[in-house]
Amino acid sequence: MATINAGNSLASPGSSDDTLSQAEVRDDAVRVETNRVANYTDMCEAITDCATANNSSVENNEVQGKTLHLNGENLPLINEKPEVSVSENHTEHLAAGTSDIPQPKATSKRNKKKKKADTNSSQSSNTGTSSNISGKDSVMAANIQEQFTKLETALKLVSLQDQQGSSSVKRLADAKLKTYRFWETQPVVGFTDQVDDQNDVIEADKDISDIRSEPYSLPNGFVWDTLNIDDTQVLGELYVLLNENYVEDEDQMFRFDYSQPFLHWALKPPGFQRDWYSGIRAETTRKLVGFIAAVPASIVVYGVKRAMVEINFLCVHKKLRSKRVAPVLIKEITRRVNLQGIFQAVYTAGVVLPRPIATCRYWHRSLNPKKLIDVKFSHVARNMTLQRTIKLYRLPDAPTITNIRAMRGADVPRCCQLLNEYLGQFNLGPCFDEGEFEHWFLPRQNVVYSYVVSQRSDDDKVSEIVTDFISFYSLPSSIMNHPSYNRLNAAYSFYNVSTVTPLRELMFNALILAKSLDFDVFNALNLMNNTNFLENLKFGLGDGNLQYYLFNWKCPPMDTNKIGLVLQ
Repeated sequence: MATINAGNSLASPGSSDDTLSQAEVRDDAVRVETNRVANYTDMCEAITDCATANNSSVENNEVQGKTLHLNGENLPLINEKPEVSVSENHTEHLAAGTSDIPQPKATSKRNKKKKKADTNSSQSSNTGTSSNISGKDSVMAANIQEQFTKLETALKLVSLQDQQGSSSVKRLADAKLKTYRFWETQPVVGFTDQVDDQNDVIEADKDISDIRSEPYSLPNGFVWDTLNIDDTQVLGELYVLLNENYVEDEDQMFRFDYSQPFLHWALKPPGFQRDWYSGIRAETTRKLVGFIAAVPASIVVYGVKRAMVEINFLCVHKKLRSKRVAPVLIKEITRRVNLQGIFQAVYTAGVVLPRPIATCRYWHRSLNPKKLIDVKFSHVARNMTLQRTIKLYRLPDAPTITNIRAMRGADVPRCCQLLNEYLGQFNLGPCFDEGEFEHWFLPRQNVVYSYVVSQRSDDDKVSEIVTDFISFYSLPSSIMNHPSYNRLNAAYSFYNVSTVTPLRELMFNALILAKSLDFDVFNALNLMNNTNFLENLKFGLGDGNLQYYLFNWKCPPMDTNKIGLVLQ
């Protein structure tokens, strides 16, 4: 199943496979990893052959597209495999993708022996000269040179991908080998920093008079613009920028389609600051080519409550990504937030940066399996048919909880209390007041959906007491180049609280309600207590990680089930 991670503040996700059982999940994972290592090994063996110029045939060592990230798969760096014997100098040349790689000699050991025998038998005055390369050896030399050229070209592609930035690094082991020039200048925890039991700021709060008053400089031809998202035309421009340049899957088949009502909801909670909608425009055409946003939030980290901002929607037009505009956007939004007396932030990304406090994984539950298979979002599993797959994911037409209903304004105080009490058990999570809760959870058509379970009061048998609630938000994706479908309707689990009704039963009814609203797939992260229902309700494990980060705050890392924060 193709994964497009919601909640990505700074980067893009990976992909996943929808499966029917955990055994098949493990089998598929083993099969994929085996093929991946096999392709990697083939390439490294070919490199070894060329670098050492031995007498082994190289005709079967063709470079695979998968091995070189050409199909969107990530493989380790060449020098991460100790079992592959390549000399240090050769490895440096190959990893850099340079053209000054030592060339292999065409003369083999067999030719040297033949030359010595010919020399002894001829007794000529030319015993010290080299014999001509035979026709067969010439073919071998040509094959080696051709293979060497292919490897050199392919490795240049790998090097080019690496130079494009950290967006290609999705594993912690790879990230530790990289140099992050920008992030090393920022107040974030580095990969080698020792945190121990600290839970505090990295840099002390600054006096407002010490904060830069002017915006950071942009490349020539571009200017800052604070967006007025109450203007329908401006909001439409932001929609186009995100729709065409923000998060998409690695195969470029699906792309997030943030609706204008969704953007209004995500960007205008209570306490929002208009100055925190930082846009970049082309000076001559006024085209919007970059954006970053911050919204206020009260965040609790290991029991310490702090006023922070959530950073989201960092987006740069694809044609400008070589100009290093993203670091300028991050520095500028930091400056604007600091001017309001806030010096910490929380954000998420699909890639590894210095340094995650936690790593979560998306899971996916098919609601419309036929459509998902048709658009190649998922597939028919091994030993299954389409009809059996449809039957496997079938849901009831109506909720099984009789007293479940949509949340109303009168439910806000009770539900806000329930949620804050529930979030108190986690190491990282928000703390909502009633105004914030009403904004984020009161139902909005095609944006956010919330439902409560209530029971009659034991006192008067008339009043209702809310005991549980569930919520999910709508974030569809555009389907690229499909003859029949152009939109994938995805629901994302938001916050869910269970005090009387078991969580598994609550979420089963969330699936039923989402299906009745014509959603095609229901996505959930494996944070909070979500692992209690994911496997039982036939969610499939995705392979797209979502990393959690804190800016200007140091604390020990957290287990996934201790994360209580969901970003849109």
